[in-house]
Amino acid sequence: MREARDHEDARLILAHVLGRPVSWLYAWPEQELEENTVRRFQELLRRRQAGEPLAYLTGEKEFWSLNLKVTPDTLVPRPETELLVESAMQAGDDLLVGAPSPRQRTTHEPIHALDLGTGSGAIALALASERPQWRITATDLSKEALQVARENARRHRLQNLEFLQGHWYDAIAPGARFHLILSNPPYVAEGDSHLQRNGLPFEPATALIAGPEGLDDLRRIIAGAPVHLQPGGWLLVEHGFDQGEAVRALFQGACFTQVATRQDLAGRDRVTLGCYA
Repeated sequence: MREARDHEDARLILAHVLGRPVSWLYAWPEQELEENTVRRFQELLRRRQAGEPLAYLTGEKEFWSLNLKVTPDTLVPRPETELLVESAMQAGDDLLVGAPSPRQRTTHEPIHALDLGTGSGAIALALASERPQWRITATDLSKEALQVARENARRHRLQNLEFLQGHWYDAIAPGARFHLILSNPPYVAEGDSHLQRNGLPFEPATALIAGPEGLDDLRRIIAGAPVHLQPGGWLLVEHGFDQGEAVRALFQGACFTQVATRQDLAGRDRVTLGCYA
């Protein structure tokens, strides 16, 4: 399994260095490489063998069928985060249908969603591409990450979103309210052994680590959400597989209703959501 993955990574790196699709390698196996190309390939291969994420070596990663630019200033988008996108779309579509609560939003008002800590823009761009009638606001503390996210939006010609710089809710106007707030914040505990695996040492620590329990940023996001949600709006957050119970308690402590946790394809707690009625 590992050997097959290493071979696949090598093919992807070589195709990247050549500026060709992987299929070209099979079509032209006899092609001789220039010395500079061989050196560049060997350097990237060495970095990959040292554990650096493939996405940082090629400069891109696919998420939700979108080919996104990524850099060491952003986390590498992961497949499990697609559950957060799916859950947000379902929550927004349910709002459009309408709910029995008299405080619910009107069915003709466009959905306005807030993506906190957007990084490469993966979540915001996925929503913008699937729901062009929605308005998406995406924030990040990192100026460099926002530059990547804006470039990705231009790459995919997505215009129904805006990007703001700031730490969580500090980036938005005090009176701004949204129908959906969603975030994939840092949720790894300080000293967690996972931080030394799977390329995480190469990713930005500020986008991974959140205090001794991994809950510091989740606490702030959940506690601050009611001030920025429309009546009947939803908050959705991604979290660690072992944090579901703790995150549900934070939601309930902030007076959210219909609190639930959804599992990823591996059957692990991954996304918790709740309605602020």
